Amino acid sequence: MRDILVIGIGAGDPDYLTLQAVKAIGRADVFFLLDKGEEKDSLIALRRRILAEHARAGHRVAVGQDPARDRTPADYTGTIADWRARRADVCASLIAGLADGETGAFLVWGDPSLYDSTIGILDDLLSRGLEFRHEVIPGISSVSALAAQHRIGLNRVGRPFQVTTGRRLAENGIPEGVDDVVVMLDANPDLARYPEADVYWGAYLGTDDELLAAGPAAEVAGKIAQVRTEARTRHGWIMDTYLLRRR
Repeated sequence: MRDILVIGIGAGDPDYLTLQAVKAIGRADVFFLLDKGEEKDSLIALRRRILAEHARAGHRVAVGQDPARDRTPADYTGTIADWRARRADVCASLIAGLADGETGAFLVWGDPSLYDSTIGILDDLLSRGLEFRHEVIPGISSVSALAAQHRIGLNRVGRPFQVTTGRRLAENGIPEGVDDVVVMLDANPDLARYPEADVYWGAYLGTDDELLAAGPAAEVAGKIAQVRTEARTRHGWIMDTYLLRRR
Protein backbone atom coordinates (compact mmCIF):
# COMPACT_ATOMS: atom_id res chain seq x y z
CA MET A 1 0.00 0.00 0.00
CA ARG A 2 1.28 3.43 -0.95
CA ASP A 3 0.90 6.41 1.39
CA ILE A 4 0.25 9.95 0.18
CA LEU A 5 0.73 13.09 2.27
CA VAL A 6 -1.04 16.32 1.33
CA ILE A 7 1.07 18.93 3.12
CA GLY A 8 0.00 22.55 3.48
CA ILE A 9 3.17 24.64 3.25
CA GLY A 10 1.69 28.07 3.95
CA ALA A 11 1.14 31.17 1.88
CA GLY A 12 4.72 31.93 0.86
CA ASP A 13 7.04 32.39 3.83
CA PRO A 14 9.11 29.25 4.51
CA ASP A 15 8.69 30.04 8.21
CA TYR A 16 4.94 29.49 7.81
CA LEU A 17 5.66 25.75 7.86
CA THR A 18 4.15 24.14 10.95
CA LEU A 19 6.09 21.61 13.00
CA GLN A 20 3.61 18.97 11.78
CA ALA A 21 4.40 19.90 8.17
CA VAL A 22 8.15 19.71 8.81
CA LYS A 23 7.78 16.25 10.33
CA ALA A 24 5.61 15.12 7.42
CA ILE A 25 8.17 16.36 4.87
CA GLY A 26 10.80 14.35 6.73
CA ARG A 27 8.68 11.19 6.35
CA ALA A 28 8.24 11.37 2.57
CA ASP A 29 10.31 9.51 -0.02
CA VAL A 30 9.00 11.21 -3.16
CA PHE A 31 7.66 14.73 -3.65
CA PHE A 32 5.24 15.46 -6.47
CA LEU A 33 5.54 18.89 -8.09
CA LEU A 34 3.25 20.25 -10.81
CA ASP A 35 5.04 22.54 -13.24
CA LYS A 36 2.84 25.55 -14.02
CA GLY A 37 5.20 27.07 -16.60
CA GLU A 38 8.06 29.53 -16.57
CA GLU A 39 5.92 32.39 -15.25
CA LYS A 40 5.39 30.58 -11.98
CA ASP A 41 8.89 29.13 -11.53
CA SER A 42 9.07 30.94 -8.19
CA LEU A 43 6.35 28.64 -6.82
CA ILE A 44 8.48 25.60 -7.67
CA ALA A 45 11.61 27.35 -6.35
CA LEU A 46 10.02 27.84 -2.92
CA ARG A 47 9.08 24.17 -2.74
CA ARG A 48 12.63 23.12 -3.67
CA ARG A 49 13.99 25.48 -1.02
CA ILE A 50 11.74 23.84 1.57
CA LEU A 51 12.86 20.38 0.49
CA ALA A 52 16.53 21.35 0.64
CA GLU A 53 16.05 22.36 4.26
CA HIS A 54 13.63 19.75 5.59
CA ALA A 55 13.50 16.65 3.35
CA ARG A 56 15.61 13.67 4.26
CA ALA A 57 18.63 12.58 2.28
CA GLY A 58 17.83 10.39 -0.71
CA HIS A 59 14.39 11.82 -1.38
CA ARG A 60 13.21 12.09 -4.97
CA VAL A 61 11.26 14.76 -6.83
CA ALA A 62 8.79 13.77 -9.55
CA VAL A 63 7.55 16.59 -11.76
CA GLY A 64 4.36 16.56 -13.83
CA GLN A 65 3.12 19.20 -16.27
CA ASP A 66 0.08 21.02 -14.93
CA PRO A 67 -2.59 21.05 -17.69
CA ALA A 68 -3.40 24.42 -19.24
CA ARG A 69 -6.93 25.80 -18.88
CA ASP A 70 -9.03 28.71 -20.07
CA ARG A 71 -9.02 31.42 -17.39
CA THR A 72 -12.13 33.18 -18.74
CA PRO A 73 -14.42 30.34 -19.89
CA ALA A 74 -18.06 30.71 -20.88
CA ASP A 75 -18.83 27.44 -19.05
CA TYR A 76 -16.84 27.84 -15.83
CA THR A 77 -18.10 24.69 -14.09
CA GLY A 78 -17.56 22.47 -17.13
CA THR A 79 -14.13 23.92 -17.84
CA ILE A 80 -12.97 23.35 -14.27
CA ALA A 81 -14.32 19.79 -14.26
CA ASP A 82 -12.41 19.02 -17.46
CA TRP A 83 -9.21 20.62 -16.12
CA ARG A 84 -9.43 18.74 -12.84
CA ALA A 85 -9.91 15.44 -14.69
CA ARG A 86 -6.79 16.11 -16.76
CA ARG A 87 -4.87 17.16 -13.66
CA ALA A 88 -6.01 13.95 -11.94
CA ASP A 89 -4.52 11.96 -14.85
CA VAL A 90 -1.16 13.68 -14.27
CA CYS A 91 -1.32 12.98 -10.53
CA ALA A 92 -2.24 9.35 -11.17
CA SER A 93 0.89 8.88 -13.29
CA LEU A 94 3.04 10.45 -10.56
CA ILE A 95 1.56 8.22 -7.85
CA ALA A 96 1.99 5.16 -10.09
CA GLY A 97 5.74 5.81 -9.95
CA LEU A 98 5.86 5.06 -6.22
CA ALA A 99 7.40 1.78 -5.21
CA ASP A 100 5.56 -0.43 -2.74
CA GLY A 101 5.92 0.94 0.76
CA GLU A 102 7.05 4.39 -0.36
CA THR A 103 5.43 7.60 0.81
CA GLY A 104 4.68 10.35 -1.68
CA ALA A 105 3.81 13.97 -0.86
CA PHE A 106 2.13 16.94 -2.50
CA LEU A 107 3.29 20.30 -1.17
CA VAL A 108 0.19 22.49 -1.30
CA TRP A 109 0.38 26.28 -1.28
CA GLY A 110 -1.52 27.69 1.71
CA ASP A 111 -3.98 25.22 3.21
CA PRO A 112 -5.19 22.12 1.30
CA SER A 113 -8.81 22.66 2.41
CA LEU A 114 -9.21 26.17 0.97
CA TYR A 115 -9.64 26.59 -2.81
CA ASP A 116 -7.19 23.84 -3.70
CA SER A 117 -7.95 20.82 -5.86
CA THR A 118 -5.54 18.23 -4.42
CA ILE A 119 -7.92 16.59 -1.93
CA GLY A 120 -10.71 16.40 -4.51
CA ILE A 121 -8.35 14.93 -7.10
CA LEU A 122 -7.21 12.20 -4.69
CA ASP A 123 -10.86 11.38 -3.94
CA ASP A 124 -11.40 11.09 -7.70
CA LEU A 125 -8.44 8.73 -8.06
CA LEU A 126 -9.70 6.57 -5.22
CA SER A 127 -13.09 6.35 -6.97
CA ARG A 128 -11.27 5.18 -10.11
CA GLY A 129 -9.79 2.27 -8.16
CA LEU A 130 -6.27 3.58 -7.52
CA GLU A 131 -5.18 2.24 -4.13
CA PHE A 132 -3.41 4.39 -1.55
CA ARG A 133 -3.85 5.85 1.91
CA HIS A 134 -3.69 9.60 2.33
CA GLU A 135 -3.28 12.10 5.14
CA VAL A 136 -3.83 15.87 5.11
CA ILE A 137 -1.61 18.29 7.03
CA PRO A 138 -3.12 21.79 7.37
CA GLY A 139 -1.19 24.94 6.50
CA ILE A 140 -1.32 28.69 7.08
CA SER A 141 -3.59 30.08 4.38
CA SER A 142 -3.33 33.42 2.59
CA VAL A 143 -6.46 34.40 4.54
CA SER A 144 -4.65 33.98 7.86
CA ALA A 145 -1.54 35.67 6.47
CA LEU A 146 -3.58 38.63 5.20
CA ALA A 147 -5.16 39.22 8.62
CA ALA A 148 -1.81 38.92 10.37
CA GLN A 149 -0.02 41.32 8.03
CA HIS A 150 -2.76 43.94 8.46
CA ARG A 151 -2.99 43.22 12.20
CA ILE A 152 -6.76 42.71 12.09
CA GLY A 153 -9.28 40.07 13.08
CA LEU A 154 -11.36 38.47 10.35
CA ASN A 155 -14.62 38.67 12.29
CA ARG A 156 -16.18 41.23 14.56
CA VAL A 157 -17.84 40.43 17.88
CA GLY A 158 -20.85 38.20 17.37
CA ARG A 159 -20.71 38.59 13.59
CA PRO A 160 -20.00 36.02 10.84
CA PHE A 161 -17.57 36.46 7.98
CA GLN A 162 -17.61 34.81 4.57
CA VAL A 163 -14.86 33.53 2.31
CA THR A 164 -15.75 33.63 -1.38
CA THR A 165 -14.29 34.05 -4.84
CA GLY A 166 -14.04 37.10 -7.04
CA ARG A 167 -16.48 35.49 -9.48
CA ARG A 168 -19.13 35.01 -6.81
CA LEU A 169 -18.61 38.51 -5.41
CA ALA A 170 -19.06 40.04 -8.88
CA GLU A 171 -22.30 38.09 -9.31
CA ASN A 172 -23.83 38.72 -5.88
CA GLY A 173 -22.00 41.62 -4.23
CA ILE A 174 -21.52 41.72 -0.46
CA PRO A 175 -24.24 39.41 0.88
CA GLU A 176 -26.97 40.66 3.18
CA GLY A 177 -26.29 39.92 6.83
CA VAL A 178 -22.53 39.60 6.31
CA ASP A 179 -20.31 42.64 6.87
CA ASP A 180 -16.90 41.02 6.41
CA VAL A 181 -16.07 39.17 3.18
CA VAL A 182 -12.69 37.62 2.33
CA VAL A 183 -12.24 37.38 -1.44
CA MET A 184 -9.86 35.00 -3.21
CA LEU A 185 -9.16 34.16 -6.85
CA ASP A 186 -10.29 37.55 -8.14
CA ALA A 187 -8.66 38.15 -11.52
CA ASN A 188 -10.20 41.62 -11.96
CA PRO A 189 -11.23 43.19 -8.64
CA ASP A 190 -13.62 46.13 -8.99
CA LEU A 191 -13.24 47.64 -5.54
CA ALA A 192 -14.79 50.98 -6.49
CA ARG A 193 -18.16 49.17 -6.49
CA TYR A 194 -18.09 49.05 -2.68
CA PRO A 195 -18.03 52.62 -1.33
CA GLU A 196 -19.65 51.36 1.88
CA ALA A 197 -16.63 49.17 2.71
CA ASP A 198 -12.99 49.35 3.71
CA VAL A 199 -10.54 46.98 2.00
CA TYR A 200 -7.49 45.18 3.34
CA TRP A 201 -5.54 43.84 0.36
CA GLY A 202 -2.40 41.76 -0.01
CA ALA A 203 -0.50 40.07 -2.85
CA TYR A 204 2.37 37.56 -2.82
CA LEU A 205 1.74 37.28 0.91
CA GLY A 206 4.66 35.98 2.92
CA THR A 207 7.16 36.36 0.08
CA ASP A 208 9.89 38.91 -0.57
CA ASP A 209 7.55 40.48 -3.15
CA GLU A 210 4.68 41.03 -0.71
CA LEU A 211 2.40 44.00 -1.42
CA LEU A 212 -0.13 45.48 1.01
CA ALA A 213 -2.74 48.25 0.85
CA ALA A 214 -5.70 49.27 3.00
CA GLY A 215 -8.31 52.03 3.21
CA PRO A 216 -11.78 52.96 2.01
CA ALA A 217 -12.38 50.69 -0.98
CA ALA A 218 -13.47 53.44 -3.38
CA GLU A 219 -10.47 55.62 -2.46
CA VAL A 220 -7.74 52.98 -2.80
CA ALA A 221 -9.26 51.06 -5.73
CA GLY A 222 -7.23 52.97 -8.33
CA LYS A 223 -3.96 52.56 -6.44
CA ILE A 224 -4.50 48.82 -5.98
CA ALA A 225 -5.42 48.39 -9.67
CA GLN A 226 -2.21 50.14 -10.72
CA VAL A 227 -0.04 48.14 -8.31
CA ARG A 228 -1.66 44.88 -9.50
CA THR A 229 -1.02 45.71 -13.15
CA GLU A 230 2.62 46.60 -12.52
CA ALA A 231 3.18 43.48 -10.39
CA ARG A 232 1.54 41.17 -12.93
CA THR A 233 3.70 42.65 -15.69
CA ARG A 234 6.82 42.24 -13.59
CA HIS A 235 6.18 38.67 -12.41
CA GLY A 236 3.91 37.31 -15.14
CA TRP A 237 1.29 36.35 -12.54
CA ILE A 238 -0.31 37.62 -9.37
CA MET A 239 -1.84 35.89 -6.36
CA ASP A 240 -3.79 38.22 -4.08
CA THR A 241 -6.45 38.14 -1.38
CA TYR A 242 -8.50 40.87 0.22
CA LEU A 243 -11.03 41.55 2.97
CA LEU A 244 -13.99 43.85 2.33
CA ARG A 245 -15.30 45.22 5.63
CA ARG A 246 -18.60 47.07 5.58
CA ARG A 247 -18.53 50.10 7.87
